[in-house]
Amino acid sequence: EIDALCCVTAQHRQMLDSVLDIFRLVPDFDLNIMEPRQTLSTITSKCLLGMEEVLEQARPDLVLVHGDTSTTFAGALAAFYHRVPVGHVEAGLRTYDKYSPYPEEMNRRMVSAIADLHFCPTPSNRDNLAREGIEQGVFLTGNTVIDALQTTVVKDFHFSEGVLNDLDYVNRKVILVTCHRRENYGAPMEQIMSALRRLALSFDGQAELVYPLHLSPVVQECAHRYLDGLANVHLIAPLTADEMHNLMARSYLVMTDSGGLQEEAPALGKPVLVLRRETERPEAVAAGTVQLAGTEEEHIFSMAETLLKDPAAYAAMAHAVNPYGDGQACRRIAEGILYHFGLRQAPPDAFGA
Repeated sequence: EIDALCCVTAQHRQMLDSVLDIFRLVPDFDLNIMEPRQTLSTITSKCLLGMEEVLEQARPDLVLVHGDTSTTFAGALAAFYHRVPVGHVEAGLRTYDKYSPYPEEMNRRMVSAIADLHFCPTPSNRDNLAREGIEQGVFLTGNTVIDALQTTVVKDFHFSEGVLNDLDYVNRKVILVTCHRRENYGAPMEQIMSALRRLALSFDGQAELVYPLHLSPVVQECAHRYLDGLANVHLIAPLTADEMHNLMARSYLVMTDSGGLQEEAPALGKPVLVLRRETERPEAVAAGTVQLAGTEEEHIFSMAETLLKDPAAYAAMAHAVNPYGDGQACRRIAEGILYHFGLRQAPPDAFGA
């Protein structure tokens, strides 16, 4: 009962194409907006202009946007300009600091002001919207990333990056690292890289750090300056979604400033140290699967050292319950859309009910 058309902006061309390939998706519309050293202004303006033609041609009953990117915000704004209802997947996440995560926090808040349907992963996301006066069209679904993990993680997975097939995941503690957020540019990233270097030197022979490097020139330069030449640090190209999921499943620990990994890793029983001062995903902190390590070298190193040396501290995080989903988020979202348009009598069951 739903005719789904897929529009992509290609805000990140290479990362997008790998995901489309893995999930066998062929976009109906591809704006292909990416350009070298693009800014938030160019991303937003090119998306807005590109969506104009798409909306006039497709004439949809609903535009569904996901997450917190500039594409998400511009897509929602374009739909609003055309008086098309908007549904927001992964709605209600907040830090209440408009500059962290930047620009994602404000992207989410502005989409919430536009959206007609709000698909919230967790009860706290729903409660955030209620405090802002948004209570109509709100559905508690769990997060779609948990649905995706059920299709991507397999026992005999073969990595395209040779070093990942050769790592000793049994006798070495493999630490997956990602660090790329704009608010960490500058001094915070220097501190993070310094902590990673210290960790690699302190646990040489015991731990291996695998760091799929973001394509940002700022990230590339900083990472190479601190981490080049260390035998147990592997700076590799960005991984596809299925490779990242399978690497997480085999890793001992995840250290990241990413948002999505804070949900994915706990679903695989992996502790997460968040390389940020705050998180829009406090549920995992409350559940014990995630700890905020901040952006100061000493604090990051100390927390990682504890998890590498103290089996009890590690087990407490690894065995905590993941609060983000049960693999049924996509079904609930589809049912919520049908309910909104009067094609289903009852709303979908709420996640966790």
